[in-house]
Amino acid sequence: MMTRTTEAPGPRAAVVNGLIPYVPLGLLASLGAILAYYWKSACRFGGAWNSGIDQYTNFCYTDIYPLWFARGLNEGKIPYIQGEVEYPVGIGGIMELVRRLSFGDAVRFYDITVIIMGVSLVIGVLCMAALAGPTRKWDALWYALAPAVILSAYINWDLAAGALALGGLLAWARERHYLAGALLALAVATKFYPLMFLGALFLLTVRTAKWMPFLKMLGAAVGVWLLANGPVMLASFDGWKRFYTFSSERGVDWGGLWFFFQKYQWGVLADGEHLNLMAMIAVGVLLLGITILTLAAPTRPRLMQICFLALAAFMVTNKVWSPQYVLWLMPFAVLARPKWPSLAVWQVTEVWYFFAIWLYFVGMDPNHSAQGIGDGPYFLAVWARALAVIALMVLVVLDILMPDRDVVRVAGIDDQAGGVFDRAPDRFVLFRRAAKTEAS
Repeated sequence: MMTRTTEAPGPRAAVVNGLIPYVPLGLLASLGAILAYYWKSACRFGGAWNSGIDQYTNFCYTDIYPLWFARGLNEGKIPYIQGEVEYPVGIGGIMELVRRLSFGDAVRFYDITVIIMGVSLVIGVLCMAALAGPTRKWDALWYALAPAVILSAYINWDLAAGALALGGLLAWARERHYLAGALLALAVATKFYPLMFLGALFLLTVRTAKWMPFLKMLGAAVGVWLLANGPVMLASFDGWKRFYTFSSERGVDWGGLWFFFQKYQWGVLADGEHLNLMAMIAVGVLLLGITILTLAAPTRPRLMQICFLALAAFMVTNKVWSPQYVLWLMPFAVLARPKWPSLAVWQVTEVWYFFAIWLYFVGMDPNHSAQGIGDGPYFLAVWARALAVIALMVLVVLDILMPDRDVVRVAGIDDQAGGVFDRAPDRFVLFRRAAKTEAS
């Protein structure tokens, strides 16, 4: 009698079987991308973006459409070389690609850009789900369908940087260190904030002494960053450095706490001449605290916890805090602390701020001030959002200091997104030697 034997699935079948559970998440992320597009209907289909007030009263403002004209793309100008662009080269590259595909049409430029950003959202959600692990992959729904994400998705080009950053960290988690460096470099070349994640990787490398993987990643990152930036630097150095000079020379701007301090003249905090120095000191103090926490915590923190804290520190102390910056923080807030009550409270403040900023713009127009809001309601929204993020930071710090509070670390899980850090023994811990000496 013949018996049937079962064969293990081949590599291709294994890959397919591994991807199937993520298909629903991809579809839901696509739904989020479509909802975000239709949120902009009053601008995209109703032409509200051609009116200074209507784009605010309909809450559909986007940078993408007006910059088509303001940066000379409608005239065929090449970013950096012929037209001034205040963004890193990754965004400039997207702008140039889409300019060539738009054939002189501003609406087509917006639509194609939205398609790229929508695909970026789907990729980011899938990468986030993979970083969360099979038992928590549905946490990625926060990034796919959260109201603040849908409202802010297509204000700017931020989703592209998010997809690259999450892809880079997923490559790190899978121990593809050269790929991780390449993707993180492209993320930094698109938006500056993913640089914080290189710092998080460095701190955990110091604690675990996993230097070779880190150096491989860093070498690839430096090389790819130079490859991405080098041609533009050579073609037009002044155009390339515009982003960096603009960031340095920029004064206080919407959403930042510094804007509040200057508006209400809060003593030394309102000193515009030393704004850059004060902002650097503020973020430096927070990052120093994160460094000490990472190296001194009784249990090594998870990578996503440090990524979140570093990014939140950068945002809270920044000179500007635009509504679309929620796209930066969302994946990492959820991966750091996937507890829905605190995340929901934070999301309420992000939605509150989203509506407040546009109504504030309306209120500044003398002909429409009755339809908008003034300083008091606006800055109440500014502080609500900032305090919500700070509260999330405090909760994550408590989770690090008391790992039993961390809902991710259940069933023996250490750091599913940490790659070589997962279950790695400590090689350097601050204050531990002193504690042992006192005990003896």
